[in-house]
Amino acid sequence: MLIAAEALVGREAILAAVDHHPFFRHTVPRHAPVRGWRHDGAVCWLLSSAQSTICAAVGAPGAAVELVGALAEERTLDPGQWVHLPRLDPATDRAGAAVAAYRDWDFLWTTGAPPPQPGEERVVRLRAADHPALAELIDEAFPTSTARPGGTGIVDWYGVRDGDRLIAAGADRTREEVGFLAGLVVSPTHRNRGLGAALTAGMTRALSSRYDTVALGVYPDNVGAIRLYRRLGYTGAFPLTSVRLAGGADPPPDAWVARQAGR
Repeated sequence: MLIAAEALVGREAILAAVDHHPFFRHTVPRHAPVRGWRHDGAVCWLLSSAQSTICAAVGAPGAAVELVGALAEERTLDPGQWVHLPRLDPATDRAGAAVAAYRDWDFLWTTGAPPPQPGEERVVRLRAADHPALAELIDEAFPTSTARPGGTGIVDWYGVRDGDRLIAAGADRTREEVGFLAGLVVSPTHRNRGLGAALTAGMTRALSSRYDTVALGVYPDNVGAIRLYRRLGYTGAFPLTSVRLAGGADPPPDAWVARQAGR
């Protein structure tokens, strides 16, 4: 390597190097070949599969940029590769190489059940028969959402009904050992009634019964949602900047980052 980085072999070595950070527990798969490197306090890992190639780093932003930049320069990372980095200042060089696109987002997590919320007893698991109503709700409330019935990586769906009508829903997009909430939506005609809090609390409580950590992704400009999540116990935070290295095919839409952030 262009810098003197220590190679990390396998998932356990990578998790030990990052002190079992929740973001890495969520994103580093158990049963796939994963490569990792450590340099100057930063740790980076790379997963390549037939479905996708994912790269992420943790540590001081400058050291993470240097490590990722070295991997890009020696072509360990492909042109056009998306990389998750610790939050970078807009004035900095975002990957030690030309960057075609970037998006800031926050990975939030909780290690306990949320405080009880009015109406959370209405949150129920949805069935396949609910998928048409679910698709209609998403189209109405969050048409750009990447969380869709039958979508890749979605384990389950939860929702709230008003009579026969589905008025709020969210996806369980758990990977590995961290529960993960995604694609939370509330019907426009039923907003500002506490349904977002009820849905988030009900889903968090359900996943907390199976996982020691539950997480979700949010964009930092969504101040109202962040305030709600913190009130419900999501006090752990990993601010991220996802960058797309220059080169390769035309950049995909923001959907790739949205999918990682659970939007």
